[in-house]
Amino acid sequence: MAKRDDFTINGETVAPGSSATIALPVSSFASGMPASLHIRVAHGRAEGPTIFVSAAVHGDEIIGAAIIQRLVQRIDAGELAGTVIFAPAINIFGFLTHSRYLPDRRDLNRSFPGSPKGSLAGQVAHVFLNDIIDRCSLGIDIHSAAIHRYNLPQIRIAPDDPHLLELALAFAPPVIIQASLRPGSLREVARERGVGMLLMETGEALRFDRLSIRAGERGVLRVMAELGMLECPAEFSEETVPARSKHSQWVRAPRSGISRRLRKSGDIVEKDETLAVVSGLFGEEEEEVKSPIDGIIIGHVNLPVLNQGDAMFHIAEVQRFDTLEERVGLITDSLNMSQRELFEAIPDEDEVI
Repeated sequence: MAKRDDFTINGETVAPGSSATIALPVSSFASGMPASLHIRVAHGRAEGPTIFVSAAVHGDEIIGAAIIQRLVQRIDAGELAGTVIFAPAINIFGFLTHSRYLPDRRDLNRSFPGSPKGSLAGQVAHVFLNDIIDRCSLGIDIHSAAIHRYNLPQIRIAPDDPHLLELALAFAPPVIIQASLRPGSLREVARERGVGMLLMETGEALRFDRLSIRAGERGVLRVMAELGMLECPAEFSEETVPARSKHSQWVRAPRSGISRRLRKSGDIVEKDETLAVVSGLFGEEEEEVKSPIDGIIIGHVNLPVLNQGDAMFHIAEVQRFDTLEERVGLITDSLNMSQRELFEAIPDEDEVI
């Protein structure tokens, strides 16, 4: 087997069969200390694709950092075919301040492709695009719900892309959603550069949970196995079929007040089923919140204090509804968590209050 070339980035080299942590200069903090994007490069001994796994484009969406920690411990560059770049905190400024945004209040995921002379967000986007995205053929970007909200593990892909659908099926989350691309997003600029993207949504901002971490670790390793980069660990090799959706719908609070949630993410629901009850401060004038469609709840609000119009549930309309519950059960079982453990990983209102 011919020896691979070294992997070079920002003037630093990583030899085949080895890993290295590299700092990509971006800017500086107000204190004058350098601000750099830290990445971990695992450069395999054998030829193969180059991919990236990224997290915290929104600085408070920290669940991806925990997933990447697990992956770094799992992957041996000496047994790897290809190269994987891990970027656990792209929005380094928001990550340190527990904020979704950068200090300039810009959303990094609306700032691509960026510019070396632009806003702070634009500079971070420019570095990530030129030093990482442009080197890869695939990216897996990990997000979470906003603060006080929870998302069931799910993969979002661009519509009408058979290759991405195959990789999403290999990832095997509970749900796959075909979602349009947003202008200025990492996914949009990657697609323009010919780089496929899997976007994982899972968990809650500023929180870790076992189901999300397990689903992310399992899914990335399964995708890498599908690409021929490594052997899939036996514990993650079960064949499961995710539910698929092209349409989802938000259910909003009919009034301001205090909510009592009856259903949560991962639950299978039917049209007109009661999901929650919202009442006044003294429990008066209760109003039921009902599901507008048959489907699976893929996100819910954890905070029980609501204003009229607040998003309470996100429901995905799914294909073959009659078989959905069994398939979701198989996937959560394969994550080595019982249904009760799954619910315990998602706080109830009693635990939040």
